[in-house]
Amino acid sequence: MNYTVEKSDIDILRKAGVSEDDIVHSTHVAEKALEITRRIGGRGIDQELVGRGALFHDLGKCKTHAMEHGKIGAELGKKIGLPDEITAIMEKHIRGGLTEPEAKELCLPVKDYTLKRLEERIVIYADRLVDIIYDGVVTLKTESESEARFEEILKTIPKYGKNAITLERYLGYHREIQGLMKKA
Repeated sequence: MNYTVEKSDIDILRKAGVSEDDIVHSTHVAEKALEITRRIGGRGIDQELVGRGALFHDLGKCKTHAMEHGKIGAELGKKIGLPDEITAIMEKHIRGGLTEPEAKELCLPVKDYTLKRLEERIVIYADRLVDIIYDGVVTLKTESESEARFEEILKTIPKYGKNAITLERYLGYHREIQGLMKKA
């Protein structure tokens, strides 16, 4: 299956009140996540989950850009009938999948937000790459340079690495996914 972003899903984001800038970001994340999935070579990865999870990951930004936008987005996603696997990505994407102590520290509902599925990790990795590519903070000659310089960028620009725990989580996803792409 070669899943592509559906216009009807973009319409859902618009109807919910997601800004055009956030829709553009989410579309880029979906496209990057699907590109990564294809580069991995399938491997039983649910492309629709990757594409739709990436597209809807920031749905909660129609209400707030604060830390709880993941939780709010998941609640909105459930109300509009998105599958649990997609709302899980929405809820857990904050800082790449928080542990219970991290959630408590950030005043989010205390529970385990860690990413169990490869599809979830692909979405988070794509989200970070898209931020690097389009934020304008880092000068890149090509889009692929965001992957080649990923570790350096996250280690030197706190905006991307956040804190030591989050940084290590993102670097782990990068190494895992790059490893899968090399095997493909």
